[in-house]
Amino acid sequence: MKDPYQALGVDRKASAEEIKSAYRKLAKKLHPDLNPDDQAIEQRFKEVSQAYALLSDPETRARYDRGEIDASGQERAAGGFHRTYRSGAGQQRGAPFDFGEEISVDDIFSEFFGSRMRAGRRRTSERGADSHFAVQVSFEEAAKGAKKRVRLGDGKTIEIKIPAGTEDGQTLRLKGQGQPGKGGGAPGDALIEVAVAPHAYFRRDGLDIHLDLPVGLQEAVLGAEVRVPTLSGKVTMKIPKGSNTGSVLRLKGKGIAADGKTGDQYLSLKIVLPERQDDELRDFVERWAGFNAFDPRRKMGLD
Repeated sequence: MKDPYQALGVDRKASAEEIKSAYRKLAKKLHPDLNPDDQAIEQRFKEVSQAYALLSDPETRARYDRGEIDASGQERAAGGFHRTYRSGAGQQRGAPFDFGEEISVDDIFSEFFGSRMRAGRRRTSERGADSHFAVQVSFEEAAKGAKKRVRLGDGKTIEIKIPAGTEDGQTLRLKGQGQPGKGGGAPGDALIEVAVAPHAYFRRDGLDIHLDLPVGLQEAVLGAEVRVPTLSGKVTMKIPKGSNTGSVLRLKGKGIAADGKTGDQYLSLKIVLPERQDDELRDFVERWAGFNAFDPRRKMGLD
């Protein structure tokens, strides 16, 4: 039988805690569950366990250190012979130690691996599988937050909260609403993917809202006050004189409010002519063009 100190890889002066720590590391590495059908490692595991059984008991460790017992726990007699006898408690002294007496292998693996123990020793528990669902919300519901009802796989309908600022494709997790676990394991979760319907005129960029705002020729040239939609309702804003298509105006704080932050709303102006142009407007433009050689494509080099 190998020297127990050598079996555990510790010094003869090692503390009880150092011996315990060394045993735990080796037991985790050498356990037969992790090394099936490997006789050499199984034998090594037995040696490590028996060494710990001897050295974890202060009395038997002291007797071993004095040479009164050998590595298997048998009594040493004068001349190197072994002898056995029974103690007053009825235990046969000199018999090999029952390894794992002070600390069980299952306790070690319970600590390292949770409830996954060797097959047949304990019933294995397993977490339930996650279930996947989908819910569609409007642009405003995703931006401002809402409550929606979702039907789960078992037919149960629950109300879920759509947080303000939820994005298209984002997944919400409902803990414990998935498939039931096995062997007493925890249930899985319900994963709900949110599909955000597009808006008729709003677009989203992070927490900011973008909108193409049509303006008339007279509003762009002369300036005007117009009503524009926002997530919180319509507001009045000023179109500066001489505004052009592509000019961008900002409404501060009119974007999406989420996670303690608030975005802005940006309006890109788009000059729109009347569908039906009267003679007066056409005559005016002809007179104006006769005195102005304006080329809108010159800056782009397209002339």
